[in-house]
Amino acid sequence: MESDILSIEELKSNYGRIRALADESAINAGRKASEVTVIAVSKTHPVEMLRNAFDAGIVCFGENYAQEFRDKLEVLNVYDNIEWHFIGHLQTNKVKYLAPYVHTIHTVDSQKLAEEIGRQAIKNNRTINILIQINTSGEESKSGCEPDEAIELAKSIINIEGVVLKGLMTIGTFADDEKIYRAEFRLLRELKDKINSELGINLTELSMGMTHDFGAAIEEGATYVRVGTAIFGSRYYQI
Repeated sequence: MESDILSIEELKSNYGRIRALADESAINAGRKASEVTVIAVSKTHPVEMLRNAFDAGIVCFGENYAQEFRDKLEVLNVYDNIEWHFIGHLQTNKVKYLAPYVHTIHTVDSQKLAEEIGRQAIKNNRTINILIQINTSGEESKSGCEPDEAIELAKSIINIEGVVLKGLMTIGTFADDEKIYRAEFRLLRELKDKINSELGINLTELSMGMTHDFGAAIEEGATYVRVGTAIFGSRYYQI
C-alpha cells in the first residue's frame, strides 16, 4: 500500500496545525511554546516527501530504521541544516550509519550502546546527544530500561567521551484512557528530576508524546514530541 506524496502546501498546513496545538498545550501548562520541539517522524516515507517537507519549512525529522536513515542521507545530505533525530530501536552494529549526521539518539538503553555511539562520534569528529529510553508502561513489547535501573544507567554513561546525555525518552501506552499515558509521562518527568538530584547533573530533555497524545505529553513536561501521521499521513510501504 502506498500513500500519496503530499504537496509542500499540504505539509505546511499539517505541520502548522500541529505546531499551533503544541503551542496551545505549552501555554496551557504555563510553559513557553519555544520549550517544545515537534519532530516530524518521517519513517517509511520516501525522500520526495521529505524534500517537500523541508521546502515547507520543516527542519527537524525523526527516523526509526538505521539502514533507511542511511539510504535517505545519501540523497538528502545536501540539506545540511536538517536536524536528524533517531527514535527507533538501535543495534550497536548500526550506529555507524547514523554517527556522521544524527543530532540526537533517543533510544539508548544500555551502557554498551552509549559507548559505541561515543566511539563512532569520535571517529566522525562529532559529539552526539543521547537520551535514555525508559519503559514506563512495563509492556514487554517495548524497549527501554526499567525505571528503577535508570539512575545507575545514567551514572554509567554521563562521562562517556563523544556523547552528551541530555534527558529521557518513553513511548506511552496506546490507550483511550488519558490517565494511563499521563501517569507514564509524569513518571518520566519525575525520574528526570530524581536523576538530576541524585547525580548532581542537569538533564533537560523529555522525549514523549506522539500524534495521539502529544498534547498531554507537553502538559506533563515534554520538550520533544514525535509526530508522524498527523503531518505526513499514512505510512508509505514499498512493495
